[in-house]
Amino acid sequence: MLATISLALEERDQTQGHGSRVAALAEPVARRLGWDEQRIAGLRFGAPLHDIGKITVRRALLRKTGPLTVSELAEIRVHPTAGAALIAPLRHARQALAYVLFHHESWDGSGYPFGLRGSSIPIEARLLSVADAFDAMTSSRPYRQSLPAGRAFAEIARCAGSQFDPTVAEAFLDVWVGYAAVAS
Repeated sequence: MLATISLALEERDQTQGHGSRVAALAEPVARRLGWDEQRIAGLRFGAPLHDIGKITVRRALLRKTGPLTVSELAEIRVHPTAGAALIAPLRHARQALAYVLFHHESWDGSGYPFGLRGSSIPIEARLLSVADAFDAMTSSRPYRQSLPAGRAFAEIARCAGSQFDPTVAEAFLDVWVGYAAVAS
């Protein structure tokens, strides 16, 4: 049921495949970081659901082509807590809570919804935030065209230590920059 809701959301906000791409980007990095199979199974379950709270955000706002106003940005920023509220009552879905609730927290404390900093952010969310950002940058959105992978990799490197956990960002780049070079 949650997977169906997540897919419907991606249709609604025109990000088809985002959740599964984020999961696919994150899994090899999780392996590089030494995650065990149980934690990776949690990643496979939680990553596709990370934006489920956007189901509470107005469709027009999700598809807006111009810059967001302060109040619109505030509305978007509710999606992690809204998503957590949706899945928390479902016992089998609780393993997704860290992905849903904390994926917009930043290493330097400037993220949301709680302004967590450093290792107080669950590792699941620290990994997902890098994969989520990379997919967002390399996918077209209503408000901008996609970036080339090289520019997105550079942005991840630039934001390591501020937006992203530097260890996770380094592992992401180790895995994917090499892959991109071989695939080209």
